[in-house]
Amino acid sequence: MPERALVTGATGFLGSHLCAALAAGDWEVTGTRRPTSDATALADVDMAWATMDVLDPAAVSAAVEGHDYVFHLAGIGLQAGDAETVERVNRDGTEHVLDAAREHGVERVLFTSTAGTRRARGTATEDDVAEPIGAYQRGKAAAETLCDEYGEAGLDVVTVHPTSIFGPRDPDFTGRMFALVNNPLAVVHPPGGASFVGVGDVVDGIVAAAERGEADEHYVLGGENLTYAEALTVIAALTGGQKPAVELPPTLVHAAGPVVGRVNDLLGTRMFPFDGEMARLSTKRLFYSSRKAEAELGYAYRPLREVVPDAWAWYRNAEGR
Repeated sequence: MPERALVTGATGFLGSHLCAALAAGDWEVTGTRRPTSDATALADVDMAWATMDVLDPAAVSAAVEGHDYVFHLAGIGLQAGDAETVERVNRDGTEHVLDAAREHGVERVLFTSTAGTRRARGTATEDDVAEPIGAYQRGKAAAETLCDEYGEAGLDVVTVHPTSIFGPRDPDFTGRMFALVNNPLAVVHPPGGASFVGVGDVVDGIVAAAERGEADEHYVLGGENLTYAEALTVIAALTGGQKPAVELPPTLVHAAGPVVGRVNDLLGTRMFPFDGEMARLSTKRLFYSSRKAEAELGYAYRPLREVVPDAWAWYRNAEGR
C-alpha cells in the first residue's frame, strides 16, 4: 500500500519538484496550497490538494489528518513579506504542522530548513550551528529548535538543510545567474561563493531522509562548492553567454547594505530584501559538506555543469528566447 504523504508548500519551486517525484514513485500525494497559489506546474501530476494557510492551526490539522508522512516545505522569504511576517510564518507555521502531526499520529515529519543556519570559516557541516542573520534565518532557526524539541518529546522528525538550489522553475537564484551571463550590460559579478546543488538532487535527498534518515537528525544536502566567478564561468560556457569581467568589491556590497536597510525602513516595505548584516554575509564563500548525508542516506549530487542544461532549457522557454 502506498505511503500517504502531505507536502506543504507544494506549489513552490522545491515543493513542486518534490510532489512530482513522490507521485512518480510509490507515494499517494496531497499538496497544500493557498487560494492564490499557481499550481500550473503540477497540472499533470497525479495528486490531491488541500487548501490551507500554515498560520491557521485548524486548517493545518485538517490537512495533516490521514497522512503517514508530512514533508513540511511551506515558508516565505523576504521578497514575500516584512521581517515580522517572514519570521512568524516560518516559525509558527512549523509549530502548527508539528502540533497536527503529533495530534494525528503521523509516522514522520520531514522538515526542510536551510543551510543558512550553519556556517564555518571553511566548509560547514551540520554541527556548525551559527547565529541566524535576518528574519528568514531567524524563523528557520526557531523552527529547527521546535523540531528538535518535538523530537525529544517523541515525535519522529528529520531536518534537512539544502544549500543554494539550482534548477528549472526558479526565477530567483537560478534566473539571476542566467541573467548575469546573458545580459551584455552586466559588467560586474558578486564576490563570495555558494554550494550549488541541483533541485533533483535535493529532492532525492529529501526522499532518502524520509525513508532512511535517523529520527531527530539533521542532514546538509549540498552540492558543488564554487565561487560565483567559477560558477558563472561554467554557466556562460554552457549557454553561450559571458561571465561579467569585474568582481564587485566586497567593501562596496558592505557599504550598500545599511543604505538599503534604511530605505526599507523609510518606505515601510521590503522593496530590497537586504540589510547590513545580509550584505556582509552575501560576500562570503558559503561552502558546505554533505558527507553525513552521503554516508547515512546514500545522497549524491551532480556537478553544476550537469545541472545547467535542464535549467537553461526552462529559462530560455520562460524568457521566450
